[in-house]
Amino acid sequence: MRGAALRDHGGEGPPAVLVPSLINPPRILDLDEQVSLTEAIARMGRRALLLDWGKAEDRSELTVAGHIEELLLPLLRSIGKPVALVGYCLGGTMAIAAANLIPVERVATLAAPWNFSLYPESSKRALQDMWNNSKSAAHAFGALPMEVLQAAFWSLDPERTVRKFAEFGRLDPTSADARRFVELEEWANEGEPLPYPATKELVEELFGNDLPGSAGWRVGGRKVSDGLAVPTLHLPAERDLIAPPQTVASGEVVSIPSGHVGMIVGSARHRLYEQLGAFLTSTI
Repeated sequence: MRGAALRDHGGEGPPAVLVPSLINPPRILDLDEQVSLTEAIARMGRRALLLDWGKAEDRSELTVAGHIEELLLPLLRSIGKPVALVGYCLGGTMAIAAANLIPVERVATLAAPWNFSLYPESSKRALQDMWNNSKSAAHAFGALPMEVLQAAFWSLDPERTVRKFAEFGRLDPTSADARRFVELEEWANEGEPLPYPATKELVEELFGNDLPGSAGWRVGGRKVSDGLAVPTLHLPAERDLIAPPQTVASGEVVSIPSGHVGMIVGSARHRLYEQLGAFLTSTI
């Protein structure tokens, strides 16, 4: 389906579909043998299915909403039964929208924004500056290169960027921590470019006009909201600058003491697994 697919990561029981962001590759959710959200969910008595969005060139005309309507929803329908949705970052925003349009069992979001107007003004300004400087080139190219997006992320906390490389320099280069650091840097920089229509909607409509938070976002011709009729759990990261905790959707919220990526790959992941496991195994 335009190169998008559900990758089966094992486990037995009701299906749980992990929805990654459009911005970075999905393998952050299955980084290695010790750090894998997909394997953790499979151990929770769920069949873990990881969405792979595929190549950007195969979905070059799709907006963010278009990715939901034309890729995510058909893949969910192909399973044949309501699933648990677990969305990370923008994937969580998209999972909430999808749950408005198709029967699902429950929804969990991880470090996912919904109320975009609650981002700090400095962050919104930096993103808009990036878009003003790159919009023409992105339109000509048909997509926004990952390098441009990564620079925008770095600008949110430049001191941390310098600090993490200084800390890396003190690691034993043969250690698991050093190897994982390199893997994370490769993951952060190897993603597909973001299709131009999706970038335009993300910057101008989600961030610029806060369509989700103002109940004005339409997907498949229908308005979507965070007031879902199924159990929901939102797990923001307390020190997140990419998806600040105040931007979380309405519903049950449990904060994880970490940053945006640390909640998935750092020691805080054990707290995340604990909360997510209790939610996924609870009876409705």
